[in-house]
Amino acid sequence: MSVFVVYKQVQFVQTKNLGYNKDNLLYFESDGSIPDRQDAFIDEVGRLPGITQVSSIGHNLIGRNNNTSGLEWEGKDPNANVLFENFRINYDLLETIGVEMATGRTFSREFGADSNKIILNEAAIEIMGLEDPLGKSVRLWDEYDLEIVGVVKDFHFQSLHSNVNPLFFWLEPENAWNIMVRIEAGKESLAIANLKELYENYNPGFSFDYDFVDDQYAKQYAAETRVATLSRYFAGFAILISCLGLFGLAAFTAVRRRKEIGIRKVLGASVANIVGLLTKDFTRLVFISILIGLPLAFLAMQNWLDRFAYRIELSPWFFVLAGIIVLTISWMTVSTQALRASSVNPRECLKSE
Repeated sequence: MSVFVVYKQVQFVQTKNLGYNKDNLLYFESDGSIPDRQDAFIDEVGRLPGITQVSSIGHNLIGRNNNTSGLEWEGKDPNANVLFENFRINYDLLETIGVEMATGRTFSREFGADSNKIILNEAAIEIMGLEDPLGKSVRLWDEYDLEIVGVVKDFHFQSLHSNVNPLFFWLEPENAWNIMVRIEAGKESLAIANLKELYENYNPGFSFDYDFVDDQYAKQYAAETRVATLSRYFAGFAILISCLGLFGLAAFTAVRRRKEIGIRKVLGASVANIVGLLTKDFTRLVFISILIGLPLAFLAMQNWLDRFAYRIELSPWFFVLAGIIVLTISWMTVSTQALRASSVNPRECLKSE
């Protein structure tokens, strides 16, 4: 049962919709001479074959690495200390990573300078207690007065161990030090080769180092992935050892009841009757072990799943399937000895009498 639960939870975190598209999304640091010519560099990247979208961000979309409690708004509790994740971004970043707007708009050059605008997520609006947030003002670090122009739907920039925390985006291209690039599916090699060549043209002698967002996301669950792998091996070893024990016990029982089996066959017992006789006691023992083991597995897996803010539910089918598999393996193990014992000639069983 534990193997089923761990596997399903790992599968869940790997396939859950995060609220943005992490596939074919890579980023690399804007270093060397690129920061001084970042707009020109981004324009050239956008024209490369295999590149569909590009922008820049002062973050890597994974984990909390830049947060602040310096956001003030009308009606805020003076004693409240709310940490907001701070995303410094460039134009087109929200479109590049694929987040959805709940209301309002993204940053756009069509509206002139958006440097005094801010975009929050739904979790931030809920914590702030704002109704109809568009057009309202907030103050950042007692220095910047910013107008709310949009609200994005919540997306998971942390692992699923944590609830979605409040965040805000504000337009600050000069501090958006990571270039975020969306690559066309199937053209990864071509796009990366073109990016490397362009990067080295801007920064001769520099090494082009990049990371894929989905790889960084997967690293958050390295421990869970190891648990999933190890649990399968240990479950296999446990089943193997148990089967060896059952096989030995079944062989011993068959020898001990050899004469009884011979007498029953003489009296007309069929092979099915003999097999049922020998497997009945083992089935009872295995069923008792299931009744003891499943509640313990339930408690262990409930405790493990409690580490996740977003998790699967413990379905009754986990219990049923685990019990059926254990009983089936047990029957297969015992039946081999039972069939062998039932096929012995009664004369051979009784000749010593």
